[in-house]
Amino acid sequence: MCGIVGIVSQQPVAQAIYDSLLVLQHRGQDAAGMVTCEGNKLHLRKDNGQVSDVFHTRHMLRLLGNMGIGHVRYPTAGCSSSAEAQPFYVNSPYGISLAHNGNLTNADELKADLYAEDLRHINTDSDSEVLLNVLAHELQQCGKLKLEVDDIFTAVAATHRRVQGAYAVVAMLTGRGILAFRDPYGIRPVCYGRREGEAGVEWMVASESVALQTGGFELVRDLKPGEAIYIDTQGQVHLRECADFGHLTPCIFEHVYMARPDSIIDDIYVYKARLRMGVKLAQKILRERPDHDIDVVIPIPDTSRPSAMELAYHLGVKFREGFIKNRYIGRTFIMPGQTQRKRSVRRKLNPIDIEFKGKNVLLVDDSIVRGTTSQQIIQMARDAGANKVYMASAAPPVRYPNVYGIDMPAVDELIAHNRSDEEVGRLIGADWMIYQDLDDLIDAVRKGNPTIQQFDCSCFDGHYVTENVSEDYLRKIQSARCDTAKQKAEEAQQAGMELHNNA
Repeated sequence: MCGIVGIVSQQPVAQAIYDSLLVLQHRGQDAAGMVTCEGNKLHLRKDNGQVSDVFHTRHMLRLLGNMGIGHVRYPTAGCSSSAEAQPFYVNSPYGISLAHNGNLTNADELKADLYAEDLRHINTDSDSEVLLNVLAHELQQCGKLKLEVDDIFTAVAATHRRVQGAYAVVAMLTGRGILAFRDPYGIRPVCYGRREGEAGVEWMVASESVALQTGGFELVRDLKPGEAIYIDTQGQVHLRECADFGHLTPCIFEHVYMARPDSIIDDIYVYKARLRMGVKLAQKILRERPDHDIDVVIPIPDTSRPSAMELAYHLGVKFREGFIKNRYIGRTFIMPGQTQRKRSVRRKLNPIDIEFKGKNVLLVDDSIVRGTTSQQIIQMARDAGANKVYMASAAPPVRYPNVYGIDMPAVDELIAHNRSDEEVGRLIGADWMIYQDLDDLIDAVRKGNPTIQQFDCSCFDGHYVTENVSEDYLRKIQSARCDTAKQKAEEAQQAGMELHNNA
C-alpha cells in the first residue's frame, strides 16, 4: 500500500506536497519521494525513510516549481531498497514522472513485452516502473511533438488494455501537466479537489481526501473506475473514462485498516463505517454469547478505536483505554519483516495495569493477519492482571493473500488460513475469539454508499475480481512475499552495503 499526491498551482508546490505526504504517511513508511517541475526542469528527491527523514530544509529549497507529484511507499515484496523509491522517471517521450499505489498482476509478462517488443529496459523489480514504461510507450505512439489532450487519454486507454491488477496512478508530463487515473475496478482509491489560491485555482489529486482537506482543498469527488484526469499547467481540467469498462469494486480493507478515519472514500466516511462495524460485532456477540461476562472493552490502538467504542456501547459495558501507544513507532502491519514487527509491539504499546487487574477483558482489533501481534498483546493483558482475555476482530478472518497492493503474504503465514475461529483463539492465547461476519462487514461499509454493488474482499473470501490470478501466480507471490524471502533480501542488501563500504 502506498500514498500518492499531485498538485498543479501557479505558485511553488513543494511545501504543499510535503504536508500532504505527512498526512498520507500511514500508507507507507519505507520510502518517500517528490519531483517538482520548474518550467521544463525537474527537481527530484527520494530516499528510504519517513517523510520527515527524507526531506530536510536543504532538499526543500531545491524542489522548485509550481507543479509536482509525491509518493510514500511500503514494499509488498522484496526488501526496503531506495532504488525502488518513487516517483520514477523516464526521459522518452516528453519526460514522464510517475507514482503508483497498487499492484500489477501481470507485471512479469509486461516486463518481457517491454523488452522484446517496445525496446524498453526496466531497471528495478518494481511494477511501478513497468507501469511507467507502458504509459510512456503508449504516449510515444502518438508521434507528436505537441501533445493534445486526446492523445493523452488515448495512451491511458491503451495502458488500461495492457495492464491488469489494481492501480491508482499520478504522473507528471514535464512542462505540460499532471495526469491521474484509476484501474477499471476502482480497487485502489484516488480523488481530486480544488483550492482558490492567490494566483488562481489550484488542483490536487491524492489517495485520500484527508490530504486535500488538511491542505485547504475542497474535495470534488473520487475518480470513477477507469477514469483519468489531466490538469495542464494553466489549471485547465480534463476528465474522461478511458477503460473499455468500469465496475466499481473498491478494496474493503481500506475501511478496515488502511485509510485514515477522517477520510472519505467513494462517498463513504471511513469513521462512520468503522462505527457500524462495531455495531455489527456487538450484535453478533449478543447472538452467540448472550450470557457473556465481559467487564470492559479495550481497543488495540488506533484503528480499532471507533469499532470498539460502538461495540462497548451496544453491549452495555465499559469502554476503557488500556494501552498507551508510542506515537513514534510506525504501524507494525506495514513493517517489512516479521522480526521487525515482533520487536516493535512491546515498544509500541504499554498496558495501564489498573484497567486489566481482575477483569474479564474484551480486546478489539481491526483485523488479525499473522496473529503474532495479537498473541503478544493478549499476553501483555494477562501480565497486567486480566482475569480472562477475549479477542474480537472488526474484520472477518484473513484467509487468503492480497494481490492488489496490501502485504498479506504467503497463506501459511496467515493464522486463519485453514483454521477455525476457535483454533485461532487457542493459538493466540485468547479465552475465546470472535470475528466479524463478511456479510456484516460489507453491510457496514456499503451503508455509506448503497450504490456500490461489490467490494474487493479477496483476502477474506479468496475471490479475485481481475481475471489473471491463477494458482501459479499465487504460488509465485508467496515465494516472493514470505518473511523468509524478505529476510534473505534484507540480508543480501546489507551484505552489499557492507561490501561497498569496505571497498
